[in-house]
Amino acid sequence: MAEEEGPTIELRQRRKLKSSENKESAKEEKISDTLVPERTPKHVLFQRFAKIFIGCLAAVTSGMMYALYLSAYHERKFWFSNRQELEREITFQGVYELTHNNRTVSLKTINAVQQMSLYPELIASVLYQATGSNEVIEPVYFYIGIVFGLQGIYVTALFVTSWLMSGTWLAGMLTVAWFIINRVDTTRIEYSIPLRENWALPYFACQIAALTGYLKSNLNTYGERFCYLLMSASTYTFMMMWEYSHYLLFLQAISLFLLDSFSLEQSEKVHEVYKIYIFSLFLGYLLQFENSALLVSPLLSLVVALMFAKCLQMFVPHKENGHMLKFLEVKFGLNMTKNFTMNWLLCQESLQAPSQDFFLRLTQSSLLPFYVLVLIICFLSMMQVIFRRINGKSLKETITLEDGRIGGRPEIIYHVIHTILLGSLAMIIEGLKYLWTPYVCMLAAFGVCSPELWMTLFKWLRLRTVHPVLLALILSMAVPTIIGLSLWKEFFPRLMTELMELQEFYDPDTVELMTWIKRQAPVAAVFAGSPQLMGAIKLCTGWMVTSLPLYNDDDLLKRNENIYQIYSKRSAEDIYKILTSYKANYLIVEDAICNEVGTMRGCRVKDLLDIANGHVVCEEGDKLSYSKYGRFCHEVKINYSPYVNYFTRVYWNRSYFVYKINTVISFQS
Repeated sequence: MAEEEGPTIELRQRRKLKSSENKESAKEEKISDTLVPERTPKHVLFQRFAKIFIGCLAAVTSGMMYALYLSAYHERKFWFSNRQELEREITFQGVYELTHNNRTVSLKTINAVQQMSLYPELIASVLYQATGSNEVIEPVYFYIGIVFGLQGIYVTALFVTSWLMSGTWLAGMLTVAWFIINRVDTTRIEYSIPLRENWALPYFACQIAALTGYLKSNLNTYGERFCYLLMSASTYTFMMMWEYSHYLLFLQAISLFLLDSFSLEQSEKVHEVYKIYIFSLFLGYLLQFENSALLVSPLLSLVVALMFAKCLQMFVPHKENGHMLKFLEVKFGLNMTKNFTMNWLLCQESLQAPSQDFFLRLTQSSLLPFYVLVLIICFLSMMQVIFRRINGKSLKETITLEDGRIGGRPEIIYHVIHTILLGSLAMIIEGLKYLWTPYVCMLAAFGVCSPELWMTLFKWLRLRTVHPVLLALILSMAVPTIIGLSLWKEFFPRLMTELMELQEFYDPDTVELMTWIKRQAPVAAVFAGSPQLMGAIKLCTGWMVTSLPLYNDDDLLKRNENIYQIYSKRSAEDIYKILTSYKANYLIVEDAICNEVGTMRGCRVKDLLDIANGHVVCEEGDKLSYSKYGRFCHEVKINYSPYVNYFTRVYWNRSYFVYKINTVISFQS
């Protein structure tokens, strides 16, 4: 046994010595190249400069045009500039208040900046005051302008990433075209502007662009430093903007770990990225009011060490990851629960598997077929390179076009692994398609514009009738041009029609409710109702509420479930005790929830409450009711005892019924 270990150790030492010698020689060559640069002809320098200038101009123009398009589309869809401030707030659906106080949720002092992740709003408010914009533009327009500007940066970053991978800015143009055409599946900016992902994903796209450049083998020292600094800044900013960012970075870290295993030349760079993760996590922990979720995140566990993270979790309690694990267990059928909140989340459309319409839309824009083609070629080429390395076959350090080995480039390996991981999750949870589909646009555009990809395909087909290099160069220009012309012909008229068509936002019932609250309700009143409605009331009126649509706080989750009992089969006395325990003065019943007709079986709020409360038992498809009380939201509308003893109706319209919670209960027959 000892004799067998001897040669093995000696062989490892030789490999280690050989790799260190190679690194030293590479460094010496790099230094010598820096000291004695070769003269490049002026016309070559001019061509490079012109190519970079035109590409950068196209990237910036694409971003600006997309931001202007979003602004024009938003104005046409909501008539934003012609609306009263209250109606703007309803269509905006955001949160302005950046303080943490006891005027938001009754009986609870919260840190709104931390719990609602209001760091973007905090930064926007500082910029608003510092730039003197408060004398020129209204806050809501300033806020929207920043978000739309970030979406322009998002598109520009995708443009640059595809350009870096393919070597031609034509790929960037195709990426932007596919992104805009498939915007229903690439972004949620049209539906809700203040979503955290709308602030965070542009920075993540910048981080991916910087990482792509950083992983390239032929990058000079100054380029590496620039990419490293940009990657550090964007990683940290991304982590500050979105509370779930560390989960997405965890997937990226897995991709880099696999790249480190498959591509030995990039080990040092991958470890540098790990350092950026660790620095960003701990800096985010300090600046996010000691957010313990970052210290026990899977990202830190993977990067630092599993054992270290396990020890840390013993000292830093946090339940966010526990909630996530429970959700995944139920989602994948590994566990079952009657918990209302968990089942309600599982019933949300964004957490279901994607519909067939999603794949149909991607296919109609020709995006999905080209993405699958590019992914298959890159993946097979990557596996071919890996098997060659496993078998000990020597590979050229510098890959040329004639080699036809696109899967040997480190940045390609990373992107292939990352898109497979994101795609696998998007096939399970539809909400994650907004992370994956932009990646699809970028990767598909890179592939069809890359001569290396076509050369790899021709190498496998052993094409000899036509010179493969020439044909690869021709196809890398002809295919994207044909795709671009077909997209222009089919989709450009639709985009112009959308900008010309005036759409109307019509929700008079909600406007009337908010107006009544502002005019009739006492300033110290506390309102109770569904968390989504309470968030709108807090935004539009400033009145205190009993709950908010937040799902990262145990107390608020319990509050939400308790307040939702107004739609269950509970007695008037039970509901009264629940509401008064939170010091509520007014109750708002929504007709849309009370008389909800759900498309998914068992996913209506009242069905989930009945299951959680044990009021309905399902046996072989039959539902058996065990509650002796009627549904509260129905019974309270009839105005008979004992409901009128506890609640007095003070306002109603077609959608909302507002009841004052009596402080003095009079029991009448």
